[in-house]
Amino acid sequence: SEDIRPIIGKYLNEARETVASVVEKKKKEIADIELENKLKSESLDITLPGKRPPFGGRHPVSVVFEELENIFIHLGFEVFEGPDVELDYNNFEALNVPRNHPSRDIQDTFYITDDLVLRTHTTCVDIRIMKEYKPPIRAIIPGKVYRYDASDPSHLPVFHQLDGLVVDENITFGDVKGVLIRFAHEFFGPDTNVRFRPSYFPFTEPSAEMDVSCVVCQGAGCRLCKHTGWLEILGSGLLHPRVLRGVGYDP
Repeated sequence: SEDIRPIIGKYLNEARETVASVVEKKKKEIADIELENKLKSESLDITLPGKRPPFGGRHPVSVVFEELENIFIHLGFEVFEGPDVELDYNNFEALNVPRNHPSRDIQDTFYITDDLVLRTHTTCVDIRIMKEYKPPIRAIIPGKVYRYDASDPSHLPVFHQLDGLVVDENITFGDVKGVLIRFAHEFFGPDTNVRFRPSYFPFTEPSAEMDVSCVVCQGAGCRLCKHTGWLEILGSGLLHPRVLRGVGYDP
């Protein structure tokens, strides 16, 4: 009848709420049991330290420069630096490189203006050092240099160079050879063979290229040394008298 319908509806609602409450309670109990079982099965020790993010390593060029600097510092040299953007005069003319020299061509040098270039060697810093200091001078100049070269396995438009400068009385080519042989034995190993070949550089006279026995085949011949057994690593020589006069030194 109409009189008992509200009463039945009330009981049905109460029953529905009771069932829903029991179901939610059971769901929570099941979830708690599953979480407990999962924690037991994984055996996670939350007291262990977390994983540390990896740290970067030092750049290979920086590592090599530091090794080179240490070798020459032990021989009494000081480390100097200079600007990457250099005066055309310091980069070329002061080093006895005239205007018509092939290295002055736009194909080899990045010109910023007619009087400014990206330095093609760190030898230009020699001029700055000699203008500021009086002999005796023993300096090395590490740094980036720039040349208009296409990129290949042995060429890049930006690379690194270390220049050495000694100015003193009674310096001979024997001193040059002695320092460079010592450097080669320290850097490449005491069993490294060394040879010097006559060459030409505008800012040195006499001049010589220096080769070391191949670090891969130890002189037997391989692809790296083009089967010659030797690797050319640097040019050397005594400062040209014109360069010395240009900075006010008496040759």
